Amino acid sequence: MLNFKEVIAEAIAKTIELDTKEIITYIEVPPSKEMGDYAFPCFKLAKILKKAPPAIANELKEKIKIDDVLIKEIRVEGGYLNFFVNNEILVKNVLEQINQKQENYGSSDIGNGKTVLVEYSSPNIAKEFHIGHLRTTIIGNALYHIYKFLGYNTIGINHLGDYGTQFGKLIEGYKRWGTEYDIEANPIEELTKIYIRINDLCKEDEEVLDICRDNFKKLEDGDNYCMELWNWFRDVSLKEFQKMYDLLDVKFDSLKGESFYADKMDKIEDILDKAKVTKESQGAKIVDLEDKGLGVCIIRKSDGSTIYALRDLAAIKYRAETYDFDKCLYVVAYEQALHFKQIFEVAKYLEIPEKCLNGLEHVQYGMTRLSTGRMSTRKGNVIRVRDLLEESISRIEKIIEEKNPEMKDKEENAKKIGIGAVIFNNLCNTIIKDQIFDWETVLSFNGETGPYIQYVYVRAKSVLDKLGYIPEFKDIDVSLLTDVSSMKVINTLYNFSNVLENVVEKNEPSLLARFLIELSQNYTDFYNENKVMVDDKKLRDTRAYLTLGVQTVIKTGAGLLGIKMPTEM
Repeated sequence: MLNFKEVIAEAIAKTIELDTKEIITYIEVPPSKEMGDYAFPCFKLAKILKKAPPAIANELKEKIKIDDVLIKEIRVEGGYLNFFVNNEILVKNVLEQINQKQENYGSSDIGNGKTVLVEYSSPNIAKEFHIGHLRTTIIGNALYHIYKFLGYNTIGINHLGDYGTQFGKLIEGYKRWGTEYDIEANPIEELTKIYIRINDLCKEDEEVLDICRDNFKKLEDGDNYCMELWNWFRDVSLKEFQKMYDLLDVKFDSLKGESFYADKMDKIEDILDKAKVTKESQGAKIVDLEDKGLGVCIIRKSDGSTIYALRDLAAIKYRAETYDFDKCLYVVAYEQALHFKQIFEVAKYLEIPEKCLNGLEHVQYGMTRLSTGRMSTRKGNVIRVRDLLEESISRIEKIIEEKNPEMKDKEENAKKIGIGAVIFNNLCNTIIKDQIFDWETVLSFNGETGPYIQYVYVRAKSVLDKLGYIPEFKDIDVSLLTDVSSMKVINTLYNFSNVLENVVEKNEPSLLARFLIELSQNYTDFYNENKVMVDDKKLRDTRAYLTLGVQTVIKTGAGLLGIKMPTEM
């Protein structure tokens, strides 16, 4: 893909003593096309050159030698140097790249030779898969696919919550009341009921809580009865979770949960002991991080049982040695910010490469809350993902029955639209923001939503279906796509790869979601202003080819977010 920013930066770099890469970071996109396609603010050079920005801009304009086939005009506006690209060259370059790369348009090799681990979803076994788990699953899945699309060796990890005191509680609850529940018929639902019940009892009776803690210690020590129950809880949970993952089309490369690191924790503890960073505090073993403003990181509790910080440290060591990663992303709610700051700090003592230490990153996202307050499995006030997705699909089926009863593949299309609406709702805003969950908002199909993007895709598809053939790239006339509405679409398509690179730079998939809205809106304007099915074949084919480009990029971009395209709407 022709990089106009690079062309401009190289030309400027030949006239001043600044690196091309640095100059690229200064180049801006003006707020309106009347001001140019790109602008270089000369204020950045005022101190270096000891001149006023307008004077610098005028001098640069006179000195710059740039290919006038690519850049048709340079103007000085105050302290800015504004560049106007050759629209025909831009149109040709974009459509030529789409023709060559097709569904891989926007991909790149910037990640070649680099390994990125993405830890996401990571539900606790024997608990309902609720909407609190949905955001990490959707955000992590999007990042996984986008990193992969940009050439990174990407490993998706589901770090299951399958260890800890809660399993001591569940074991105790099952011992007491297991025969009262039909676990075989509804394993997660019934185990959740047991968990809520035993948790309530623990609040009332400290002795019961101590018994539960002892159960977990027995589990760690390999007690046969506790191990047998735990394995059963894990197996039935994974089968239930897989139903949700199949529905969302989410996959993982690794299903190593906390329990995988049970035999690796002693080694971590030994390393920390030898580094002389551990000490006892009220019977527990800790790493004191007070001097870093991070409190204390508990390594082992006073009863001798381990805590998840030690398991996370064992996971960091294992992953560094196994994958030699460049990045290890933890897609976990911001409420765990202190935990990750602590373990990243303690990880400095684990004798792992500096590259891996620097690559540890907590991708924080906002919590999902009910309008009545925070969700809690202990309180039993959660919304199950299964219910949410089924409700979304059901509502779409009703809309289809009302508006398009003759639609083929109703069930499959309703599934794609309903699930797409839920996914897009989770990604359309900056992920750090909290979400107040509301059925009507999630399932609204007006405005900037997943179904709107799918609708524009289907509209583009219907245009090409009506045409009956895909025009040859050699037969299109790029000069016919230089009007305002066509250029808005072209400029958006041109920006696709840049948006994807910004996503991985910031770990912010909402940037891609917003891009898809912009592309859909710009194509809608183009469609309303430029009839495609005209008598003039050259004009018809050219506009149809732009339509093909839009259809391709919407499908690719939405697919990276985990959203599939319906055949009809």
